[in-house]
Amino acid sequence: MRTVNEFPHAIRAVDHFEIPMPDGCRLAARMWLPADAEQNPVPAILEYIPYRKNDLTAARDIVMHPYVAGHGYAVVRVDLRGAGDSEGLMRDEYLQQELDDGAAVIDWLSRQPWCDGNVGMIGISWGGFNGLQIAAMRPPALKAVISCASTDDRYADDVHYMGGCLLIDNLSWASIMFGRNTLPPDPRNKPDNWRDLWRRRLEESGLWLKNWLEHQRRDEFWEHGSVCEDYSAITCPVFAVSGWADGYCRSVFRLMENLPGPRMGLVGPWAHTYPHIGRPGPAIGFLQESLRWWDRWLKGRDTGIMEEPMLRLFMQDHAPPQTSYEVRAGRWVGEPAWPSPNIERQSFFLSGGGRLAREKGGEEPPVTLRSPLWVGLRGGKWCSYATPGDQPADQRADDAGSLVYETEPLKNDLEIAGDAALELAFESDKPVAMVAVRLSDVSLEGSVTRVSYGLLNLTHRDSHETPEALVPGKRYRVNVPFKHVAQRFSAGHRIRLAISTSYFPVAWPTPEPATLTIHPSDCRLDLPRRSADQDDRAPVAFAGPEGAAPLDIETIAKAEEGWTLTEDLTDGTTVLTVRDSGGTFRLVENDLTITSDGTERYSFRGDDYASLRGEIGWTWEMSRGDWRIRSVTETVLTASPSHFHIEARLRAWEGDKLIQERKWVEAIPRQLL
Repeated sequence: MRTVNEFPHAIRAVDHFEIPMPDGCRLAARMWLPADAEQNPVPAILEYIPYRKNDLTAARDIVMHPYVAGHGYAVVRVDLRGAGDSEGLMRDEYLQQELDDGAAVIDWLSRQPWCDGNVGMIGISWGGFNGLQIAAMRPPALKAVISCASTDDRYADDVHYMGGCLLIDNLSWASIMFGRNTLPPDPRNKPDNWRDLWRRRLEESGLWLKNWLEHQRRDEFWEHGSVCEDYSAITCPVFAVSGWADGYCRSVFRLMENLPGPRMGLVGPWAHTYPHIGRPGPAIGFLQESLRWWDRWLKGRDTGIMEEPMLRLFMQDHAPPQTSYEVRAGRWVGEPAWPSPNIERQSFFLSGGGRLAREKGGEEPPVTLRSPLWVGLRGGKWCSYATPGDQPADQRADDAGSLVYETEPLKNDLEIAGDAALELAFESDKPVAMVAVRLSDVSLEGSVTRVSYGLLNLTHRDSHETPEALVPGKRYRVNVPFKHVAQRFSAGHRIRLAISTSYFPVAWPTPEPATLTIHPSDCRLDLPRRSADQDDRAPVAFAGPEGAAPLDIETIAKAEEGWTLTEDLTDGTTVLTVRDSGGTFRLVENDLTITSDGTERYSFRGDDYASLRGEIGWTWEMSRGDWRIRSVTETVLTASPSHFHIEARLRAWEGDKLIQERKWVEAIPRQLL
């Protein structure tokens, strides 16, 4: 990334101020704005998230927000109620209180002397979610949104469930927030009441994993905040962004298809990160693209951005299977709309001998499938953060426990862009069963790179709202959607379809092992083929990434990240360990030292479904001078055929004194899951 030190506008920073809410609660904010903004008001841009403006996001923010401010905007970072230095409590994601506060913040910003009355919202993940959700409330001053790595459907496409299957990321994310919710306000910013605010957080923030496991179907809990319930509510312009390695790329396509107002979409090769720091690369000049968007919709300038393709996609080339990539080869392409006139469905049929054929063959005998629990160990993470180990490894090991169909070597290149789908005809011997499907690129050397995948809880075959148990022995036909992707399969390579009945630890398995009887002659794989004669002579192009000067950080202990797979051959125990240590570092600007250390372990023994276990621990420490706090959170998830079982513990210290200890033991009935 190129560092920019001089901007069109001199800027000033306000490290901490507070915005009053209608009920008297005060939200903590940080701001960068042109030095003369009170004499020459500018539009405001809000990022509204719970991740602590002066410490946990400080390094990211300082590269991004001063850059935009230097081009004529007041950029404001606000911590949610109950997070960072903000007062109040945060008891879950996207509650109505959060959205009401956000609308109140926008109104407050629009009335400040340095603001010209126009406000935009930008955010990634949580901030991308509430940007869409608040846009649906139509606060008058909100004129445009940039929503990155977010969703329009909190049940179908979030960290909690996929295809009605329980994602392990649900446990991982709940445990991350369990730890972060134990952190206090900074005494430097809240000298009079930081301890009282902290103790209330420790006592009342709650166990979010319990909340999420109590809602296993698409009910009112998930409908709240899902803007797909009424796309027409969003009338302001929306720029939706994601990456193929991110968990949220499908939402971009639905937003392009369904939003009624001006909109643009961008999907790169990236994991869960902003595109100017995007990995896998290539990263792009996203801050420059953002300015073109803001200048068009907040300042009324014709930047030409709306004359460009509605949807810009990175068409990936083949890459050997790796659990981490620095960069992906490929090219940018543009689509004028979504659905695109350049995409047609191309069918492949399941034939004898494991062939995936363009022509439907004769009647094939049914085949049975019951996958071992180790299928999925090389599936990576539902939402990659581009950390070592979290993308899919070579699929040959997982495919050994799966039903596999494969094309002959391709005579010509084949490009797809969009969502593949499998029509599957089957019977089950159990009332609850799931299916995992994977689309892979088989190289000339035989290595297998996963391109996309899909999950479906087969009791959700007709509805996520009202699932129904399977009748053992009854024949069903279902559609299993894959994640969207843009991928070029090279001539000479093969396309592989793999089907399994489990996919741990991407998703939690069914209550007991199920055997599917699959009828290949009644199955069909549909690929979204992109026209070979599509005119890409004027390709989409982006400037290189730029940003403001980085934060001064002193590294005391290095971060430690990675995935390790171990198998005990004496008793058949398999353990996947994920290290997520942020190390120890000091923020020089505010003399705050921070340590974060997380470990996740997912294990099972042989094919014993009762042995499945997920356990996650997080330790946080913060210190400045004589002030020091520490928290430790632990979460264990197991399951019986009838219930999910949670054991959790929280401990917090001020100095050497233990000031809070809480324990939870919860049993939550399984609902056809």
